[in-house]
This record gives sequence, C-alpha cells and structure tokens, in this order.
Amino acid sequence: MLDAPTPVEILEVVAAMIRDQLVPQLPPDAVFHARVAANAIDLVRRQLESGEALEAESLERLQRLLGRSGDAESLERELSARIRTGELNAQTPGLLEHLMAVTMAKMSIDQPSYASYRRELEQH
Repeated sequence: MLDAPTPVEILEVVAAMIRDQLVPQLPPDAVFHARVAANAIDLVRRQLESGEALEAESLERLQRLLGRSGDAESLERELSARIRTGELNAQTPGLLEHLMAVTMAKMSIDQPSYASYRRELEQH
C-alpha cells in the first residue's frame, strides 16, 4: 500500500494546479471549463474525505428514527413514504434534526462555500 501522497492529496494538488497555473494561461473561452474541472475534482476529493463517514452517520440516524435496521436506500424510501403519508411530520422527534443534518452533509460535499451553509455552520 502506498503511504503518500493519498488520493485526496493528489486531487487537492491537481485542482490547485488547474486554478493557479493553468487558468491564468488559458484563453478566456477555456477558463470557465477549467474552473468547472477544478470544482469537480474538489467535489470528488470532499466525497473521498468525508462521504463514507457522513453516510454512516445518516444511516445510524435513519435506523434510530425508523426503529429498524436496513440499508440506506430502503430506509430513505421508507422515510419518504412515511413523511408523504403524514405518519412522520415536523413534530416527530428527531425528524427535523435528521433532515437538517442530511442537508448540511450534502452541502459540505457539494457546496461548502455556499453562503447559507456557512451561516448555518457559524450558528451551530
């Protein structure tokens, strides 16, 4: 097994290289595409860094909320169905907390610099 650099470190360096070295040298019509590529690399890096832990936390909350074990996909379908039928609602203990945690986890991967996400982090 290789010790260093890790896949996360490689992705971080490649994204920085695109932004810092390539973008300044590109013609204006190619800059947008280079930034999109760097952002995609950053998203994959964040998924590798945090995705597994965030998914495990979500699964644990789902199992607690629904009172049974199962895989994430089936539990998420069940949660959606129970919300849709009204069996679970805003008064259900833990539901809003779970939904907010899922939203924040997704934002931490997809858009960590998004202003609303940053404000919510600062408030909690």
